Amino acid sequence: MTDINFLTAAETGRQIESGALDARDVTEAYLNAIEAHEATDTIYVRVMADSARTEAAEAAARAKAGLRRGPLDGVPISWKDLYDTAGVGTEAGTAMLAGRVPTKDATVFARGKRAGVVSLGKTHMTELAFSGLGLNPVTKTPPNVNDPALVPGGSSSGAAASVAFGLAAAGIGSDTGGSVRIPSAWNNMVGLKTTHGLLPADGVVLLIESFDTVGPLTRSVEDAALLTAMMAAQRAPDLGGATLKGKKMLVAEGLPLDGDCRDEPRAAFEASVAKLKDAGVEIHREEIPEIAQSMESSISLYVGEAWAEWGETIEQKGDLMFAPVRERFEMGASFSAAQYLREWRRLHGIRADYLARTAGYDAVLIPSSPILAPDRERLLADEAYFAKENLLALRNTRIGNLLGLCSLTMPTNTPMCGLNLMSKPFDEAGLLRLGTAIEAL
Repeated sequence: MTDINFLTAAETGRQIESGALDARDVTEAYLNAIEAHEATDTIYVRVMADSARTEAAEAAARAKAGLRRGPLDGVPISWKDLYDTAGVGTEAGTAMLAGRVPTKDATVFARGKRAGVVSLGKTHMTELAFSGLGLNPVTKTPPNVNDPALVPGGSSSGAAASVAFGLAAAGIGSDTGGSVRIPSAWNNMVGLKTTHGLLPADGVVLLIESFDTVGPLTRSVEDAALLTAMMAAQRAPDLGGATLKGKKMLVAEGLPLDGDCRDEPRAAFEASVAKLKDAGVEIHREEIPEIAQSMESSISLYVGEAWAEWGETIEQKGDLMFAPVRERFEMGASFSAAQYLREWRRLHGIRADYLARTAGYDAVLIPSSPILAPDRERLLADEAYFAKENLLALRNTRIGNLLGLCSLTMPTNTPMCGLNLMSKPFDEAGLLRLGTAIEAL
């Protein structure tokens, strides 16, 4: 393991640009770390070493010729194992898809290739992305960087671990109810849930198409901005001069901070809010009724659509699944199409009311998760505990998905306790500028 392995993706790119680093040496540093790490097989499903070396050599040649394709050209990253990669297995963490080899790249993966990133491999994940804990006894459960006895958060569990342990400069995950932000928070990282529809999901193994989003897990806000721009095939927002001066933020009282929010996440959150206030941010606090209202729709919308997507497969092969995850899917079998459509109509109204209520604020603040990462052995031994902790893990992050927002989790000074910022749809540039200013604190 070298210092290279813990540079931000942006800094790695800058050093390749300046000639201080060669993309081939950077890639070898990561491949060597992957080979040497004791938990590699629980983080990476498959390592794409040969193609990574070829991509690094091509990036090095472009750098030498002054023809780099962008700020991430030659930077090694990982991909969650639900992004289709032509000729390379993509099994979405489930034995039901064992042997699935797509013939075409996912759109965002293809855009990464065009931007010159080096793809190190595919990372482990929760089965079909339907749990926030990161526990997967069917394939592998990655370690938590803070304590290997704890789960890493999911469903982008391996994506988080690959970055946290220095086995990738950044990871690409997906977020349907918190699957980028929970593993980011529990591994002390930055995670961005993009607005639904901002990034194309073509070639991504679906869970709940109405809520599935593509997003990065990174070491810095700048990295999140660059990777999102790469996958959107757009220019990254200018983060220079980001400031908190004149900013107005709302702490969402009520559900996100209720009695189920444990002491350590609450204390870390309040310390972060106090720091923002000391930095000049105008902080207001109030309960937002639309948050609780949106939660009332979440079960039927989530499990109903998940069962519509996977029910037939589970009826045929469900005995291959981890039972608690299978049971979450099976809940959706009892919901009717009429109920599903009524709940969506109701949710659209709730979203409009929320945006009107919060229009005067630059961001709404909540703890990223009301709990810390649970013990993996207890989760395996106690299905009731698994169900309770899973719902709590995702409770706060799911708000952003239900309300159609963009959302950013950032590390606090307390491990596994993230600060979550929510902003209006398609305001990623503004949210990332806020995050940059907060990061400087």
